[in-house]
Amino acid sequence: MKSQKLKIENRKGLVLNAYLELPANQKPNYYAIFAHCFTCSSNLNAVKHVSRALTNDGFAVVRFDFTGLGRSEGEFSDSHFSANVEDLLDVHAYISEHYYSPTLLVGHSLGGAAVLVAASKLKEVKAVATVGAPSTVDHVKHLFSHQINEIDDQEVEVNIGGRPFVINNDFVKEFDNTDLPKIVKELRKPLLIMHSPFDKIVGIENAKELYLQAHHPKSFVTLDDADHLLTDEKDSKYVGEVIGTWAKRYFPKEENVMLDTEGEQLVGHLNIKEDNFTTTIQTKNHTFIADEPKSVGGEDFGPSPYEYLNAALAACTVMTLKLYAERKKWDLEEVFVYISHSRKHSEDLKVKTGKSKYLDHINKKLKFVGDLTTEQKERLKEIASRCPVHKTIASEVVFDTQII
Repeated sequence: MKSQKLKIENRKGLVLNAYLELPANQKPNYYAIFAHCFTCSSNLNAVKHVSRALTNDGFAVVRFDFTGLGRSEGEFSDSHFSANVEDLLDVHAYISEHYYSPTLLVGHSLGGAAVLVAASKLKEVKAVATVGAPSTVDHVKHLFSHQINEIDDQEVEVNIGGRPFVINNDFVKEFDNTDLPKIVKELRKPLLIMHSPFDKIVGIENAKELYLQAHHPKSFVTLDDADHLLTDEKDSKYVGEVIGTWAKRYFPKEENVMLDTEGEQLVGHLNIKEDNFTTTIQTKNHTFIADEPKSVGGEDFGPSPYEYLNAALAACTVMTLKLYAERKKWDLEEVFVYISHSRKHSEDLKVKTGKSKYLDHINKKLKFVGDLTTEQKERLKEIASRCPVHKTIASEVVFDTQII
């Protein structure tokens, strides 16, 4: 997963701080926008966890700060609800122009209400997911209801969640101008509602109201003992995973653009101008990514070439041991193989080579689970060295390299 920092100018000329999270292979199938909760920012851990979980399902996710929040320009008093919706529309327009049109909107708390309204205005949006969203926008006023009487035409400082914010009368009135149940009833787009029954900020009855107003296809998923801000990492990651799984129902799986192996077992391709070390490897039916770690100038989007070599050896070893144990009818339940590759001096390895030099060294450790005797384990150790990949690596290999 890679994060790109974006600066997006909204219709009022204010610059919104945003991040674009990309899947590991940098080639998203679809784009989504995440709207954070009231007075929060895009750097809230829950926002990052949900966004990054979605990238595992092939989505590129844009998370951004609303006007006057986080690192976006503007004042919080300008961040009333309709301004939040406008920010969403402006971010959607920017991503559509510079990348691809976002088709999934995800919103947390008041951000959930905002994505519902935005989705009603964007025909490109195919589905919407909300987390802890209120069923009425003016629900937010209870956060500073005890201070509303102090607000007149002048700006005043109120305390919301232990933090000071400056608001005015227009800011308060904005929360009364949106009929969210009516918008949900007319939305007619797939809707996923996620809510904790123990949410003390936005009660579970809000989820019930939204669900009853919505038309099918609609889904509800309980978040059990999660709190409103999803402060527990496992809860926010779960939210992202569920949304990604749910979305597959409404976003057809994109077929990979298959590289032609030209009759060989696989092909590796590196676009040097665009991808640095990130290499696409294609077999007849599978695609995977190789890269180098950041310590040597790579992006670390996939295993390194030697890690793939180790992986091939590990896979071949455990498969060979499985077949052997089954043939012998031994009680082998699980096999773990731990492998590392390094370069070591022949003297350190106590190997006589005629002259001192560095040699490739592969360290293989085996762990067996099952009711096995010591003799059986020792025999499996011997068989581990006879798997085809082990024998290939250990033997002299003849290469035939051609230019085509």
